[in-house]
Amino acid sequence: MIAIGLTGGIGTGKTTVAKILKSLGAMVIDADKLGHDVLQPFSPVWHELVAAFGSGILNTNSEIDRGRLGEIVFNDSEALKLIDKIMHPHLYNIIETEIENYRQHNEMVIVIEAAAFIEANWMPLADEVWVTIASESNVINRVARRSGLNEEQIQARIHSQMAPGERVKHAHAVIDTDCSLEEVQKQVETHWQRLLNSLKK
Repeated sequence: MIAIGLTGGIGTGKTTVAKILKSLGAMVIDADKLGHDVLQPFSPVWHELVAAFGSGILNTNSEIDRGRLGEIVFNDSEALKLIDKIMHPHLYNIIETEIENYRQHNEMVIVIEAAAFIEANWMPLADEVWVTIASESNVINRVARRSGLNEEQIQARIHSQMAPGERVKHAHAVIDTDCSLEEVQKQVETHWQRLLNSLKK
């Protein structure tokens, strides 16, 4: 079995690449979805976040308002470090368990889709790191279309993350999404075939 850590900045096409990998037969673990799950009201992470940031991050149903928390985090690097310190260890343990479950079911390729895969020190979970990249202008256009955030808000999110060049230093594969979907598919299939060949050895 091979585990891939699939990472990249906001709007660089991680989810698109994850979908292609899933269509090729990989099992995909979505760290963002797991992040939603661990924020459920009165969970251990919920209690830690409320203790750290106060009840102002909650909506009327006692749920954490991710938008409100996001505004705090993306405008304050220390707040970002704190939320990461709270959430990343919990998510690491959950992902590790999921990988083991897939291993026991003899799955061949596992993909961990996570924007902060490198920053969170999750490298031990994967055999390879795949990084998606895109130009900043494309990222801004993509994120604006899907989120409604303005350019300044998007810039804040981009600059709160690891620089693309730093991510690429850790990469076994780089997927450039400044191209058509068909071209992205070709890039992914090329790396996929390389993986399958390595599994046969």
